[in-house]
Amino acid sequence: MKVYLEMFPVLDAYLFRYSPLEHLGEGIIALTSSGLVHIGDIRDDIQTIPLIYAAIRERKAKYSTGLEYFLNHSTCKFSDRFPITSSAIVPLCNGSVVIGYICTTEFEDGTVKMDDQMLSSLTLFGKLVGKVLDDSTNMDGETIQISKRELEVMKRIARGESTKEMAAYMGIGEVTVKQYVKSAIKKLNAQNRAHAVAELFRRGIIKI
Repeated sequence: MKVYLEMFPVLDAYLFRYSPLEHLGEGIIALTSSGLVHIGDIRDDIQTIPLIYAAIRERKAKYSTGLEYFLNHSTCKFSDRFPITSSAIVPLCNGSVVIGYICTTEFEDGTVKMDDQMLSSLTLFGKLVGKVLDDSTNMDGETIQISKRELEVMKRIARGESTKEMAAYMGIGEVTVKQYVKSAIKKLNAQNRAHAVAELFRRGIIKI
């Protein structure tokens, strides 16, 4: 984030992780004129915040000079906590997978010209940072050896199917389905089904 503040005419940077399974933005940490600020209490459904949702959906940096992108949803914790007169959103991408985003609400001299060239530079920055962050979370470059059956079961979980529905469609027993799920969770080093599916989304194994 320090590099981000040094490279661009911005005065703050709020770092969020993104969960594609729930379209959830979760605060991690912010760097402002006051120093580092923990923002782990901020959790928002980004589908309700058009500017962030558009940036993630298109995987491109977005900028708005108005409040409407944040204030049209009364439960947006970010807008409740920080004063916003203009904002920029930079998605952090590794390929087609968005793993997080940076939100900026203050700019040098109070104004900044966010033209196409600046937004393209921010988009490129997000891609470079996203790749670095994603690679750093992949332990020693370890490859996940998940079977076709395990992957099929996890895809069906992502679509909301129950164990009973999966067993009936795949022509196997419910116990077997549960074994596939348990094995996939273990291979992904996940805590539960939702965590495992989110990990598959993050790694681009399951596409949105």
